[in-house]
Amino acid sequence: MAAARSTVLIGGGTGFIGLALTRALRMKGYSVTVISRQPGPFHMSWTDLQRYGLPSNVIAVVNLAGQNLFDIKRQWTPGFKQNVWASRVNTTQYVARAIDGAADADKPKVFISMSGVGYYKPSEDVEYTEESPGGNFDFLSNLVTDWESATELEKSPTARKVIIRSGVVLGREGGVVNHMYWPFWFGGGGPVGNGKQYFPWIHLHDMVGFIIYAIENEKVSGIFNGVAPQLITNKEFTNALAKAMWRPALFPVPSFFLNWIFSEERAKIMTEGQKVISKRIVESGYTYKYSDIYEACKQCARMVYDDDMIVP
Repeated sequence: MAAARSTVLIGGGTGFIGLALTRALRMKGYSVTVISRQPGPFHMSWTDLQRYGLPSNVIAVVNLAGQNLFDIKRQWTPGFKQNVWASRVNTTQYVARAIDGAADADKPKVFISMSGVGYYKPSEDVEYTEESPGGNFDFLSNLVTDWESATELEKSPTARKVIIRSGVVLGREGGVVNHMYWPFWFGGGGPVGNGKQYFPWIHLHDMVGFIIYAIENEKVSGIFNGVAPQLITNKEFTNALAKAMWRPALFPVPSFFLNWIFSEERAKIMTEGQKVISKRIVESGYTYKYSDIYEACKQCARMVYDDDMIVP
């Protein structure tokens, strides 16, 4: 059971990861308040955060907020790109300012912010750890650089800060698997392009599990590559998902088609990849529940979602 001062404040708590994190934290006895544009019980708005600061008894702040990059209804226009940037960078700044503005006795013990492996330049050869250089070579890497810079705390030297550079998060309720499920179910699945690009991934259970691990372990601080320890290519992921669903994977998705649908700048998240190593998560002592892509895909392949989230 969590301690008395045990509220976790989650920015973007109504999204794919946020909903799972909220459930898992409440299962462990934490109180959760969500910062969201959507009204509801145990919710506060971004305007309220800026106006009134942190609610009382907050022990940790986790910011997961961000406009969906692959909203197929939205074209990759300058306006949409600005929304993508602002929904990540501005919200992170709002949270950092609220932490800095809290009295010392009311400051949270830890501030956790999401980021992305788009920080690293796509490559089929280079291995990236958290110490590897990156950022500032295209829109997505510039976004990650600004996003991480927005976590800067100027008046909270005792607050731990954790940045998770997330890979593709796999889970049945959302993300890439939710988009791919029915095409694969009807036998229309296949790799993206030649499938040789690396596919940095992590299962939803482990993303949530590591966030909670970071909240509860004072030794966890700094930047972490939020990926599973198993390195795979897009083709290996596709084959694992197809096998888990007892379906073939015979129909590659041409890169030019994705470039046409999403624009090349956005589609490169799928058509290119990075060989990202989970060095610091492994060193931290966190134990993965899903370190094998086939086992992860078997959990994602269920037609009826079963919330079997097991938390540390």
